[in-house]
Amino acid sequence: MSVEADVHDGLPAFQMTGNLSQETREGQERVRTALKNAGFRLPAKKIIVNLSPADIRKDGTAYDLAVGAAVLGAFGLLDPDMFSDSLLLGELGLDGVVKPVKGVLPIVASARAQGIRRCFLPRENAREGSLVEGIAIIPVDSMKQLADMLAPGSWAPVRSFTEAASGGAAGARAGVGAGGAAGARTGGDSGEAYDEAYDAGYDVDFADLNGQQLLRRATEIAVAGRHNILYIGPAGSGKTMAAMRIPTIMPPLSREESIEISKIYSICGLLPPKTPLIRARPFRSPHHTITPAALAGGGASPRPGEISLASGGVLFLDELPEFSGKAIEILRQPLEEREVRISRLHRICTFPADTVLAAACNPCPCGFYPDRSRCRCSEWQVKRYLGRISRPILDRIDITVEAAPVSYEELRRKGQNESSAQIRSRVIRVQKLQAARFAGRESIRFNGDMGAKEIEEFCRLDQESEEYLQEIYERLKLSARGCHKVLKVARTIADLDGAEQIGRIHLCEAAGYRSLENKYWNG
Repeated sequence: MSVEADVHDGLPAFQMTGNLSQETREGQERVRTALKNAGFRLPAKKIIVNLSPADIRKDGTAYDLAVGAAVLGAFGLLDPDMFSDSLLLGELGLDGVVKPVKGVLPIVASARAQGIRRCFLPRENAREGSLVEGIAIIPVDSMKQLADMLAPGSWAPVRSFTEAASGGAAGARAGVGAGGAAGARTGGDSGEAYDEAYDAGYDVDFADLNGQQLLRRATEIAVAGRHNILYIGPAGSGKTMAAMRIPTIMPPLSREESIEISKIYSICGLLPPKTPLIRARPFRSPHHTITPAALAGGGASPRPGEISLASGGVLFLDELPEFSGKAIEILRQPLEEREVRISRLHRICTFPADTVLAAACNPCPCGFYPDRSRCRCSEWQVKRYLGRISRPILDRIDITVEAAPVSYEELRRKGQNESSAQIRSRVIRVQKLQAARFAGRESIRFNGDMGAKEIEEFCRLDQESEEYLQEIYERLKLSARGCHKVLKVARTIADLDGAEQIGRIHLCEAAGYRSLENKYWNG
């Protein structure tokens, strides 16, 4: 995308074209006023600015800096050749100050892929942009400073963000020759600040969770094979505690994963300006009043939703039956395909949704069913409450585990629980095994990602296990998808046990994580 400007004689005017949103079109007033207050006295001419290609919708205020530079170039105050291979990004204040914008990280990454050699960014966004390797990042404070950098005849080498941060005079006058940024370091050098492992420190640990051995085991299996999990049980039994600790047993983020997650947060304006790299696995827990668009993404100008913000980590839906039916059902396709596609009239946006879904619910409105000594809900109330979770959604949940009430002795026991670090070491071992198993398959990395073809190849059973699976299939009245879920979970259980082939014991445990559907949803 490029910005073109032309000035000629005629009735003085400033006009912008190119399929612009309201906030983008208003940039003509911001730019005109910013140039005036920055000390530029432009002749009374007709100014036309075009944002090309004209058939693509332009949204936001990030075009202001490029529009201002194009106008100055058209008047001969800047040499256009000096930023022919550059990206200019930023919103202009009326005083000419360059303000930060959203989405810098993915924009800079896309610019590098298109051969752009340097980026002029608001100073507040410079650290974020410098995470992209192979491109020079030039911080800009004001329109006047940019004009000094790119004025005709200014040949001093541009200082990139990483050089300025290493002790240079911030805001020093500099320029770029037409041949490139002499002596400029690329944004990749900023990686020196992030050489340490991205193993984030968490405030919670599985050692804090007393009792609930079945809950802990099911959670470990879910994380090891990237399976979706549903906790069901009375209030206060540890469902939320277990879910909140899932990121602590996931492998540390690699730099590539951190960059990809940070791109999503950058689009939403959620990156901390001082540390613009997400180093911890995301844990998103939206309230049950969330709208379908906020959960899956959308809007006139599509933005990522909670499921995309949870990509690489955990999406936790507490009190699942309280979510609206539309919000729950909109998750069907993202949970299956690990991405969200949002179609609009002139575009289709694809956002990642590679997350572990963890959900929790009470077994009835009061939370004590099926303990009839405490539960006072009628059968109709219980069915109506649990019926808010549809069968298609249940089919997309691999593991359903019951959280039993914790005894007083378990509650008060201290110092005897396995820590997150111990569990994580087993998870990492199993995920390395899966990485070797699925090497060369781009769309499959974990057992939970397997399709019918991979299940046939990697979940082979001996005669005894095959007969047992048939018995499970008929007794639990499984769908085809449900049967595949049992096999995928059994494959992960076998991996945790170090078994090359799935056995009867693995199928038995995997089937146990689906039997609760009969207990609660089938009467």
